[in-house]
Amino acid sequence: MASTTPRVRIKKLRPDAVLPAYMTEQAAGLDLCAALDAPVELAPGDRVAIDTGLAIALPPGYEGQVRPRSGLARKHGVTVVNAPGTVDADYRGPVTVLLVNLGREPVRLQPGDRIAQLVIAPVVQAELVEVDELDETARGAGGFGSTGR
Repeated sequence: MASTTPRVRIKKLRPDAVLPAYMTEQAAGLDLCAALDAPVELAPGDRVAIDTGLAIALPPGYEGQVRPRSGLARKHGVTVVNAPGTVDADYRGPVTVLLVNLGREPVRLQPGDRIAQLVIAPVVQAELVEVDELDETARGAGGFGSTGR
């Protein structure tokens, strides 16, 4: 059987950047680390863009999903603002993580800290067809909470 493992090219934009890594054999996400010149304090309610010091080239048909790290979220209330953030296959700029502190205490991020996960996932681009009417379903236009759960 042929391998379907996508090949992702990665470039360090600064010498101290940490290459992403899967922390366990079956991990879905690669850990992304902060590329900082000095520690950054994130006060409760603050948002900050943290550079990873990396640029990537994803193959066509794939995206990088930037997701929160569960440990940071549980211990400190720090999460990714636009979770999941998307790195498109044609983007070649720096990979930056937008963090927010939803906790009650300031959080100090150190150079090299693991700050997020990057999940490489297939993408499907849909063909859009404009119509005058949509087909009916049992749910209809029922939105948030309409299924009773």
